[in-house]
Amino acid sequence: MQHLSKILRLSVGLLITTALAACGGGGGDETGAPPTSPPVVNGPAFAPTTNPLTVTELATGLPNPWSLAFLPDARMLVTGRLGALRLYAANGSSFGNITGLPSLYTGGQGGLLDVVVDPAFASNRRIYFTFSEADSGNPTLNGTAVASAELDTTALALVNLQVIYRQTPKVASSGHFGSRLLFDTSGHLFVTLGDRQNNDQRDFAQDLTRGNGKVVRITTTGAAAPGNPVLAGAQAGIWSYGHRNPQGAALHPVTGELWTSEHGPQGGDEVNRTLAGRNFGWPVISHGQEYGTTTQVGEGTAKAGMEQPVSYWETITGAAWTGGQKSSIAPSGMAFFTGTQPAHWTGSLFVGALAGQALWRLQMDGASVVGRERLLASRNERIRDVRQGPDGRLYLLTDGGSGKLLRVSGG
Repeated sequence: MQHLSKILRLSVGLLITTALAACGGGGGDETGAPPTSPPVVNGPAFAPTTNPLTVTELATGLPNPWSLAFLPDARMLVTGRLGALRLYAANGSSFGNITGLPSLYTGGQGGLLDVVVDPAFASNRRIYFTFSEADSGNPTLNGTAVASAELDTTALALVNLQVIYRQTPKVASSGHFGSRLLFDTSGHLFVTLGDRQNNDQRDFAQDLTRGNGKVVRITTTGAAAPGNPVLAGAQAGIWSYGHRNPQGAALHPVTGELWTSEHGPQGGDEVNRTLAGRNFGWPVISHGQEYGTTTQVGEGTAKAGMEQPVSYWETITGAAWTGGQKSSIAPSGMAFFTGTQPAHWTGSLFVGALAGQALWRLQMDGASVVGRERLLASRNERIRDVRQGPDGRLYLLTDGGSGKLLRVSGG
């Protein structure tokens, strides 16, 4: 592990402002309505980033980092997908690996995934994390699970570990685990669950008796949380459904509502205002295509009773799609910015892009996007996670076998 304080300044010319791909469905509670207008350029209310950003590489050589969480003292937990949980100081120096993880399924996209810190960590020392778990009776089957444990930061160990939730049924697939974790304003947990990738599985995102393609809301012991929507015949805990592979989640800083980012197929990556009981359409509707073709997925881009995304992408750069095969930014972690520097970022939603190798900023007006821009594209790095630190700055994880922990400020 190499600890760095190398600071890279990006010129204003490398910040790429792009067209706004869509705003449909972001301003109210309507369902099934198509976007109200074709894609438009950034409007007059949009304030682009014009000053240089300062990117500090706090740590490099991270093994397949997936998630970042801050302890109350500003130290950081970082998960590594293949089975590493590490504790870092605020300056990026590593204290080492934490022991006591459960057995992981690490095939494909699986492994140790998200981590969050209990709001009452100062008194209970508990953390929660998602991981992919093989079936004990049939190891060819696997699914997303949520565990809770006490963190001993002196011994660097997890103790009193409990698996509190398991996606059911487990299936034979190595992808689309979803796996973002997020505490809501009541102290309950949102968990995003992917459709499990295979075409013979994706229709189950519409099946309320199965865990494919859902967001669930549970208590810290794994029970269905009070106040969840009542959905006839549904598995306990389901909050929303019709999802493909949601790998980003954040609470709106004003309303406390859940927002998620979601991988589309070939094109059609989404940001959604993920309200209770709503059907987000996959795979019946999509703004994406079947891989390697120009064939629309499902029945079209809109259908009554199904939600439209607040914003979506049809090309890897965010430019307007002009025909032919679409492409994907592959959105991952996301965070609303509540800091004050720079002032024009306040209230913006930041979304990491894996395939798109950039950090996207979406400027918000309530529940609508008034413009968006593509930042850090010149670094050519896959952005896996996005968090705001206790110092009010953005922290990023880059993806891959030698990932980085970055701090971003300025603009």
